[in-house]
Amino acid sequence: MAGVLSGAIPSCKWVKLACKRQTADLARKRFAYRFDRDRANKVCRFIECLKHIKGEWAGDLIKLEPWQLFVLTTVFGWVDAKGRRRFKTAYSEVPRKNGKSSLTSGVGLYLLAADGEAGAEVYSAATTREQARIVWDDAKRMVDKSPELKSALGIETAAHAIFITHSASSFKALSREQQGNLDGLNVHGGLIDELHGHKDRGVWDVIETATGSRTQPLLWAITTAGSNRAGICYEQRMYVVKLLQRVARDEEYFGVIYTIDADDAWSDEAGWIKANPNWGVSVSADDIRRKARKAMEMAAAQNNFLTKHLNVWVNADTSWMNMAAWDRCADPALALDDFAGEKCIVACDLATKTDVAPLMRLFTREIDGQQHYYAFGSYFLPETALEDGRNSQYGGWEREGRLTATPGDVTDFEFIEEELRRTAARFAVQSIGFDPWQAAQIMQRLQAENMKVLEFRQTVRNMSEPMKALEALVLSGRFHHAADPVLAWMASNVVAHMDAKENIYPRKERAENKIDGIVALLMCLGISLAANATTIIQQGFVDISNV
Repeated sequence: MAGVLSGAIPSCKWVKLACKRQTADLARKRFAYRFDRDRANKVCRFIECLKHIKGEWAGDLIKLEPWQLFVLTTVFGWVDAKGRRRFKTAYSEVPRKNGKSSLTSGVGLYLLAADGEAGAEVYSAATTREQARIVWDDAKRMVDKSPELKSALGIETAAHAIFITHSASSFKALSREQQGNLDGLNVHGGLIDELHGHKDRGVWDVIETATGSRTQPLLWAITTAGSNRAGICYEQRMYVVKLLQRVARDEEYFGVIYTIDADDAWSDEAGWIKANPNWGVSVSADDIRRKARKAMEMAAAQNNFLTKHLNVWVNADTSWMNMAAWDRCADPALALDDFAGEKCIVACDLATKTDVAPLMRLFTREIDGQQHYYAFGSYFLPETALEDGRNSQYGGWEREGRLTATPGDVTDFEFIEEELRRTAARFAVQSIGFDPWQAAQIMQRLQAENMKVLEFRQTVRNMSEPMKALEALVLSGRFHHAADPVLAWMASNVVAHMDAKENIYPRKERAENKIDGIVALLMCLGISLAANATTIIQQGFVDISNV
């Protein structure tokens, strides 16, 4: 930690914050937990009794690197007054070739044989059998290559299990494909490698809910970055970001992210070591340079290089928004209440009653002579959509209060009307924009209440300028959002369709890739652009094609 905090070890923002969190915890008074150095060292000594089973070090004893020691000692060293482990969840984001899988296999064997848990059930969990067996197979080979360890601890191996008869403990591979075997688990250790590859939250939820009867369970997730911002992995990553920034507090959740910093050029070798803590050990500088050259020459190889070797979350395919710049605009400390009484523009996209219906609020503030924009969204969908297997994140967002599920098979627009009335009571609403499709009745009722309702048709002419403006605002840092994961997901789903006149229009590549929140944000920005340019808004119709 000292090397990271002093700058002697090149590290990104998130690693520094993780080290600062540990340092601050060690200095806390009247803390509910204490750091037990013997417990912290025990897991490290255990894993260093295991042998590498692949590559140039096959057969040699594992030697843990400083970053691995930091993660292990922090996760396993903290205990409560009864000696029970503090951290119940550990999330580590590390690029490929940094020894993730071997570390996870070692953790699994420790939880099985040396954690003092009778009847321990440990699972290497994934969506497919093949993925689940990667960590488990490595663990089995480690045991088979360590006869002294097998004998001392009574560990035995079989085709589908590693087990200890005298303590009734077992270590198995578990996949989502084993539908009938996922209920009734009593999990002491759940290991999830490459969490970014999970398309839904099914496996995570099964493991997490099956730990309830254990006194010191551990859900251990280790992964590279990915592109699916709607998945369970990005959800957990954003939670870690909030913990490290002290925006959220969870004493039982450990997290660390190894990546480059937001202002590092991905092509600059100086930043690569930040993302790869095993630089010069298992990560070859020459190999990374070769792959970087390929990424510089072939656009199609860039995303793979960024996610797998620099741990940068990217857009899927050829999406429109620069998501690294979008993430830089995030400010988790922003709160809607901070804007009470201020002017705002509101827009709703009610294109369908069976989809997400967003209500977006856009505020402006002048900073150093420039307009800055602040967006806050509310999202509504029918409760039956929570069961949509293609977008299983809806349930998590609904539980967090980020989505409102209305009763029935279609979105009840009365919920949106009530939210509009609450918004009008709290803020100086200048205009409420609607695409007239599906919105005629709600527009009439709001007009009858003297609200300033505008018709904003989602034509190419009306959407092009706001899209270009939003992109420019994001890149210049003049757009701000409260790290809203729903809006970030929708931003990452937008693909820009360009016509012959270089007008652009928001599209989505697949039906499940929702973009409604961004559409509503563009409507807000379009109305703002029209008003700021003193474009005449007549009879409730906005046309900003000449702005």
